[in-house]
Amino acid sequence: MVKQEAKAAFSDDEIYMEKFIKKPRHIEVQILADDYGNVIYLGERDCTVQRRHQKVLEEAPSPVIDHKLRNKICEAAVKAAKVAGYTSAGTVEFLVDENNNFYFMEMNTRIQVEHPITEENTGIDLIKAQIKIAAGEKIDLKQSKVVPQGHSIECRINAEKPEKNFRPSPRKNNWVKFAWWKWNKN
Repeated sequence: MVKQEAKAAFSDDEIYMEKFIKKPRHIEVQILADDYGNVIYLGERDCTVQRRHQKVLEEAPSPVIDHKLRNKICEAAVKAAKVAGYTSAGTVEFLVDENNNFYFMEMNTRIQVEHPITEENTGIDLIKAQIKIAAGEKIDLKQSKVVPQGHSIECRINAEKPEKNFRPSPRKNNWVKFAWWKWNKN
């Protein structure tokens, strides 16, 4: 039936199917890769909490990833970077289902705004590392020496107008006024 509809609509009966993932978690792995084939991971961040497809809360390490899955997903991120011949700092993103199966989503080939929580947990300055890699230097860290410690959370505050169906409102001090208004209403 679907192939017939595809043929009628597009003159081609080939179809593309995506897997539906129940209760997905959005997990991203920070990596560093140099020109000499060295790729290391710096742990994962959980960015499942989103609003309008924008990350609102980042947490490292993920509170729902166990040690076994953490190793598998981080090693998959390293493998993806190696296969692609990637060099620099980057973030490999995955969706994780309720059975701890994970699926590659995309790779961001840049430093992301949430990188400070990885820096906080590892003590590694990602900007400095990225500049060194760009200058042709080798990564001076071994994977066994990267031991994330602690727990970090980054929150994004969106300036929105609640009286206008939460439309964006980039005015100065908008969020502060809303918080004050909410406080005084009670």
